[in-house]
Amino acid sequence: MSDEIITIKNLFKSFTFPVRDSSKGFLKNLLSPSVKSITAVDNISFEIKEGETVAFIGSNGAGKSTTIKMLTGILYPTSGYLSVLRINPQKDRKTLALNIGTVFGQRSQLIFNLPITDSFELAQKVYEVDKETYKRQKGKLIEIFELGDILDQPVRKLSLGQRMRAEVAVSLLHEPAIVFLDEPTIGLDVVAKRKLRENLKTINKELNTTIFLTSHDAGDVETVCERTIVVNHGRIIFDGPTKQLKKEYITRKIIKVAFDDENSESLDLKISGIKILKNNKREASFEVDTSKMSIDKVLKEIVEGKQIEDITIEDPPLEEIIGKIYEDKEA
Repeated sequence: MSDEIITIKNLFKSFTFPVRDSSKGFLKNLLSPSVKSITAVDNISFEIKEGETVAFIGSNGAGKSTTIKMLTGILYPTSGYLSVLRINPQKDRKTLALNIGTVFGQRSQLIFNLPITDSFELAQKVYEVDKETYKRQKGKLIEIFELGDILDQPVRKLSLGQRMRAEVAVSLLHEPAIVFLDEPTIGLDVVAKRKLRENLKTINKELNTTIFLTSHDAGDVETVCERTIVVNHGRIIFDGPTKQLKKEYITRKIIKVAFDDENSESLDLKISGIKILKNNKREASFEVDTSKMSIDKVLKEIVEGKQIEDITIEDPPLEEIIGKIYEDKEA
């Protein structure tokens, strides 16, 4: 039996909608409107195997959400073939829903005024999880996502990072073979992002859960996913190992430093591959070309003899990375 968990072949989705024609009167526009068509997904094909971690990324309007909605049975394709877990999402949406997990960064499935444990119990009923599986899986997820200390707290009193960890944990209660994550780290601080990314890597390794992730955060892509698919205007413009994407396109980091020493001198860095964006006694920021200089070496130079209050390392905007890929493909 094939181990492909998702198969898409020549998938196409267009939307048609009425538009007002200024040359027609009100009644003609109402009774016989002109129609415009736009293409959201344009003849894409790919396969995902069980246990893979895949980032599906692109700028706004690239076709990501439309593709996910077709994969989960919410939308019907205009043409083409797709299957998830060897199920046709449109013909057997209920069966599919019982075998996948979904997490949307801006939409909660937790019960707002009740403790997390109540959301687990609701998920048990919805997904028809037997008592033995429920007890085992719940205990495992509480351990992986470190929810033990907050299980009895109302969801409304949790931090955003705690809530997102709980969101993902509840979505995995019924042991789905694949989990769809749409912007899971949106709005989280640096520490919460790192923790959730570690959790996602753990569930993939320990539970063999296939991860299909969309995000505008390059850090999510780099840390969690071994493979990246980039779409632009409904078409795939890159499909390959994330290491390859990182090596070829994510070659720039921004380092920001705040100093806790008013009497210190500004930094005097003379290292190739560094562009100084800001540099004074209290703070500094640098653009580092990672193809020429390692982050570790730059950090060692920065902290030597300095009292550091804070350091952050940022990726370039994902849109910038996607734009560079698109330019290279067009060249």
